[in-house]
Amino acid sequence: MGILPTNKIGKITDLSKQVIMLYGRSKIGKSTFCSNFENALFIATEPGLNHLEVFKVNVNSWETFLTACKELAEGKHQFKNVVIDTVDKLVVYCSDHICKENGINHPSELPHGKGWSLVTTELNRAITKLASLPYGLVMVSHCDQEEIETKTKKYNRWTISVSGKNRGIFLDMADLILFIDSEVDRDGVEKRVIRTKPSMNYDAGDRSSLLPEVLPLDFKKFSEYFTKKGEK
Repeated sequence: MGILPTNKIGKITDLSKQVIMLYGRSKIGKSTFCSNFENALFIATEPGLNHLEVFKVNVNSWETFLTACKELAEGKHQFKNVVIDTVDKLVVYCSDHICKENGINHPSELPHGKGWSLVTTELNRAITKLASLPYGLVMVSHCDQEEIETKTKKYNRWTISVSGKNRGIFLDMADLILFIDSEVDRDGVEKRVIRTKPSMNYDAGDRSSLLPEVLPLDFKKFSEYFTKKGEK
């Protein structure tokens, strides 16, 4: 019997099946927002969760991360979502792992960019495998502002705090790229918001087409867009 499908698969709108890239400045509420995902396991690569009641595994090396991924793949747990908080630090652990394997202190020590290539390959392998598991995956990052220069103008753009080809690993695989930002209303009150659509000024995206361009940083309101879709 062949493996080719005979029927189209339906659109997957279950929030616990999405791959999400979520980023924003420090202390804006990224981790608190993620703590609302159903049965979420935090892979905590850096401090910052002391005031949240969550399931977490502290990860301070690439080897520990791979061990956690292996146990998740075995499926003997109650978790429905995995939150990597943050991927910024995870990239550092992956780089340290490659350096240790090759007896170097920095990826740049290998000629012709081989060190950086090894880091990207290993990172891509592990994250892709994790994203393929039957759980939601939320990847959290800080934000950086980079200068973009074209033939006609220069402008600044917010993006995740991961550079080079490694940035593409996280952005390209995400179903949702959510930029946590703030804006001031007519009364001069600052409100935190989620930006979901592509812009010249920041990375964002919504393959589900369920979300408005801007919505409040409110998990209940965010999740309702997926719940309502599922009830139709």
